[in-house]
Amino acid sequence: MEEASPALDQAGWPVLNIERKHKGSLVEQIVAAISAMVGRRELRVGTKMPSVRQFAKCNGVSTFTVVEAYDRLVTLGLLSSRRGSGYFVARQDLPAALAPAVLQATPAAIDALTPELYSGVSEALPVGAGWLPPEWYGEDTILDAVRQAMRIPANRLRGYGHPLGFPTLRQYMASTLGEELFAVEPEQILLTHGATHAFDLVLRTLTRPGDTVFVEDPGYSNLLSLIRHHGCIAVGIPRGEHGLDLEALARQAAETQPKLMFVNTVLQNPLGTSLTVAQAHRLLALAEQFDFWLVEDDIYRELAPRGEASLAAMDGLRRVIRVGSFSKTLSPVLRVGSICASASLIPELLRVKMLAGLTTSEINERAVYHAITARPYRRMVEKLVTQLDAGRERAMASLREAGMTLLARPRGGMFVSAGWHDAPTPEWNGKLIADQALKHGILLSPCDFFMLRPPEAIWFRFNVAYADHPQLLTFLRLICRQKN
Repeated sequence: MEEASPALDQAGWPVLNIERKHKGSLVEQIVAAISAMVGRRELRVGTKMPSVRQFAKCNGVSTFTVVEAYDRLVTLGLLSSRRGSGYFVARQDLPAALAPAVLQATPAAIDALTPELYSGVSEALPVGAGWLPPEWYGEDTILDAVRQAMRIPANRLRGYGHPLGFPTLRQYMASTLGEELFAVEPEQILLTHGATHAFDLVLRTLTRPGDTVFVEDPGYSNLLSLIRHHGCIAVGIPRGEHGLDLEALARQAAETQPKLMFVNTVLQNPLGTSLTVAQAHRLLALAEQFDFWLVEDDIYRELAPRGEASLAAMDGLRRVIRVGSFSKTLSPVLRVGSICASASLIPELLRVKMLAGLTTSEINERAVYHAITARPYRRMVEKLVTQLDAGRERAMASLREAGMTLLARPRGGMFVSAGWHDAPTPEWNGKLIADQALKHGILLSPCDFFMLRPPEAIWFRFNVAYADHPQLLTFLRLICRQKN
């Protein structure tokens, strides 16, 4: 049945029928409703949309929600943004992939770039999120570091900051990396707005549209979207409980001549497993044989046991580019990541960084420096690892009790992946279950987010801080009853 047109307020703006019970779905509801109005020709090309403030007031939502919805509609091509003038309807036809979904007016949907998975402001239980509760971090240490960073010298307010990043932080990182992993000079460290920004800079610098890029399958969900955004061809290399399928990697490398490969050596996302030293050596040999770069996603190393394999340490940054981040041991709100690379590669990465955004935030980088050099930091990380270990054991026990099977036993870190042996069908798959969970106030990350191959079973990545929550376990038992 066709959805009824929305009512209009006194100014003629549409008043949408929004279900406010679960705030995590507000953006999706607005996107679906406006897309449906475009599809029904109720909003024609050139129509000016209400301002963000007007729309928010009319529909009783926050301006942040409206901004996210409008931005997503711009990305879909349905709206255009004109500086100083507002938002306008940009096209009359719906994108083919979008049309069936919005005309069915599904009120809640989730994808790998759903803002609620990253914002931390949704009231939904963030079972699929990549961040931990604030109390798990050393809140006092972080807040004190931010306060110290705000005491930036007045003469530092005149410039943009050093393009490579805050020099004192880079010097400290070079010193600690030299003690723990490999020798590196401060000039070989480029600071970024987190790890995803680092991946983007590497792709911008080393690839062109049409290049083949290897990723782990399953692997980091945002990375898959980023590779496609750059026009590259993502090829998945199977990864399971016992590591990478290196034979499959060798076959694919011979056929496709990859430009580079992204790999989580330690505590892989989403499986939580680590490569053995032997596998790491074999991977380096294949990269040498087939002449491709290795981008080592090393953001979980501080949460891992000592002595795990390090591609950057084994290779000496000849063919390996190491990406780090502080979001897993401090807070994701401090958007500070890093690239360690050969002295010959850093100038080009720096040039691309400056073209894309000049510099990164020196205040954030100062805050990170104050935090990691504070006396409590090492104890804070040790406490965090202990909490994660306990949370992981509880999560695995609870998920088994709820009738789920683990994909792998993690060696540490934040995630446990588990599911059922059922093969996905159009009527029964991880995405549909995640959409149903969202209606129950739960944010899930289904296997579809992490895989290039069609999944052979239905599974999810669980954040161990939330995976034993009664609300989640009640929902999983409900799904088991429906499934059986």
